[in-house]
Amino acid sequence: MSVRMRHTRSHTRNRRSHHALSEPRLSVCSCGAKHVRHQVCESCGMYRGRQVIDVKAREEKLAKRTERKLKAMGEDPTAARAEDSAESSETPEKLDPEKLAQK
Repeated sequence: MSVRMRHTRSHTRNRRSHHALSEPRLSVCSCGAKHVRHQVCESCGMYRGRQVIDVKAREEKLAKRTERKLKAMGEDPTAARAEDSAESSETPEKLDPEKLAQK
């Protein structure tokens, strides 16, 4: 039977020094949004200059599905829609810089 080599902390750490994760590379879409490379832009649905996903249709489909679920649960879907629109109106892109300075 052969003699085993020493298994020291420094040897283990030297081996693991190459296991570090790197940050994902981001690209800037023509719409100005950042997205992961070789992936469809989630904000506009474009990939390499072609329209791949119809984002508006997907959002409408999701909204209809949510309404059906709320109706099945017995809740009022119009109230949920009003809450969503109130939250979306407070997005940072739509706020004035003066309002942000006051906060």
